Amino acid sequence: MTIVYLLLAIAITAMLLWAYFTAQRLNRLHIRTDSARQALQAALDRRAVLVGALLPKAIEPSKRAEAITLEYSKFSQRARAEREISEIILQQQSLPEPIIDAATRVELAHRFYNEAVSDTRNLRTRLLVRTFRLGGTAPLPEYFELLDTDLLA
Repeated sequence: MTIVYLLLAIAITAMLLWAYFTAQRLNRLHIRTDSARQALQAALDRRAVLVGALLPKAIEPSKRAEAITLEYSKFSQRARAEREISEIILQQQSLPEPIIDAATRVELAHRFYNEAVSDTRNLRTRLLVRTFRLGGTAPLPEYFELLDTDLLA
């Protein structure tokens, strides 16, 4: 009978350790996702400022985009505003070097953010993680869709 209790205690301890370390990993993934979202917003804002300053017909779309913070509830609004800016960039024959640099930084930040979201969602949507609610009350992060302006291709 003692062996059964010992095995039960080992199983419960292993489960608790798994839950603890998984919750810690989820916390780190959420922090990574939030940091990547903030970096993406900074890159988008920088690009909007540069495009607005260097391309006269982009002043209004740039101001509109900059006014929308990058929050999950406003993703579609910001994506529409950024799409306008991307279309203006793609219509240009030649672009100043600062805009090319800013667009490249946006592409990188966008890629890092969506990868962080993918990693977080992959862990958050697992059956045991959902069952034990290891994600807490944090909202499930969303992908940010952006029009590709790969200017180096």
